[in-house]
Amino acid sequence: MIVIPAVDIKGGKCVRLKQGLMYEETIFSDNPEEMALKWQEKGAKRLHLVDLDGAVNGETSNKKVVQNIVKVVSVPVQLGGGIRNMETIGEYIDIGIDQVILGTVAYKNPDLVDEACKRYENKIIVSIDSKDGYISIEGWTEPTQMAAIDLAKNFENMGVNSIIYTDIKRDGMESGPNLDAIKKFAGALNMKVIAAGGISTLKDIEDLSLLEKYGVNGAIVGKALYSGSIKLEEVIATVD
Repeated sequence: MIVIPAVDIKGGKCVRLKQGLMYEETIFSDNPEEMALKWQEKGAKRLHLVDLDGAVNGETSNKKVVQNIVKVVSVPVQLGGGIRNMETIGEYIDIGIDQVILGTVAYKNPDLVDEACKRYENKIIVSIDSKDGYISIEGWTEPTQMAAIDLAKNFENMGVNSIIYTDIKRDGMESGPNLDAIKKFAGALNMKVIAAGGISTLKDIEDLSLLEKYGVNGAIVGKALYSGSIKLEEVIATVD
């Protein structure tokens, strides 16, 4: 189980949202690069970046900040938010992003995921954002009638590196992960799953680690790290 600190970028700042609501933000740093370095120094083996403006607008909005982060850290960085075409995927891989995360476009254009996986082997992650079991897209602003599991199954044989499963209702709420939903989701797939949403205590991480046999091999942690309810060093010492 790898614990991946989240660095969410909005307007060039490091923020956290509640349930993905852009107006429910808390600014934790005016310098996302320093925050990324902080998590690396505390033992992070990978970082999870999200361009929140891009996720909503459908185009990259914080590329310079992302580029600066890649320059200052030495650990692999995965990035999502507003990535909708092959050109943007290639640009980010060229500047040093280790894995590109596709969300909305994976729902709207799964053929692009297939093409990207063939061109950039092991570099593509699909992000599936679920509310009551159904997909939401465009930075969580548009609900759909497609079940999360049904969408994920489309990618089982494409060479996707892993699936990020986020429970929207839990995200940013520090209310604990939806373990039953994560177990059901991961257990239905033959793919690696990274869990996100609601992780708020060391016990949450320990509980998620029990789902490794179902394919859950990572956990993205955001607000709990910034509020101090989870100490990254303690978590890494526990799950490593």
